[in-house]
Amino acid sequence: MLKAQSLTKSFGSRLAVNDISFDVKPGEVLGFLGPNGAGKSTTMRMMTGFIAPTSGHAFIDELDVALHPVEARRRFGYLPENAPLYQEMTVESFLSFCAETRGLVKTEYKKAVDNALELCQLQGVRRQVIGTLSKGYSHRACFAQALVHNPPALLLDEPTDGLDPNQKYEMRRMIKEMGREKAILISTHLLDEVEDICTRVVIIDKGRLVMDKPIADVKGHLFEIFRKLTAVQA
Repeated sequence: MLKAQSLTKSFGSRLAVNDISFDVKPGEVLGFLGPNGAGKSTTMRMMTGFIAPTSGHAFIDELDVALHPVEARRRFGYLPENAPLYQEMTVESFLSFCAETRGLVKTEYKKAVDNALELCQLQGVRRQVIGTLSKGYSHRACFAQALVHNPPALLLDEPTDGLDPNQKYEMRRMIKEMGREKAILISTHLLDEVEDICTRVVIIDKGRLVMDKPIADVKGHLFEIFRKLTAVQA
């Protein structure tokens, strides 16, 4: 469902991502780990078509994102880090706008918006202006826009960033539930989060893929493995 094939990205003389390949099938939640500057966000941006790879390909549901950008984007939801919101809109009007831009007709998008509000527990603030929401509710609204068209694949960059413990618990629960059917790629720095909700884990360092294993093979030892593979040597 989600596939990176020899993805490479250079910014001038700097090689940010170097020949990375992995895939995520329906029913899998893949944790995407790496230290700051390892190339995680650049890889996510290539997977979503936000930036073009220097070489290699990104596929969503067997569609090359660079060759079929509109069709590919209909098949995934994306939660970027620090996702922008229209501060003057209400939660409901924002999600309605997102549903329309995704191509849902009016008879479809009202139900889609209601489903997203319920799934992300936003019913109580549906008519509240986004600019007045707490950080936790704002983050849920960002997550809801990624889900509103019920895509088969999700790409989530730091999905629990800034949430309190109760909100993190609910977000993780939702991701695990959706991961039974969808293909989900999560970029995060929280190793306990990966052990809790992911079925596989990929680690990249200095733009290269250094590990791809089932979570069962590394659970309980992920911190030590991460340090061994990515720690800067003195």
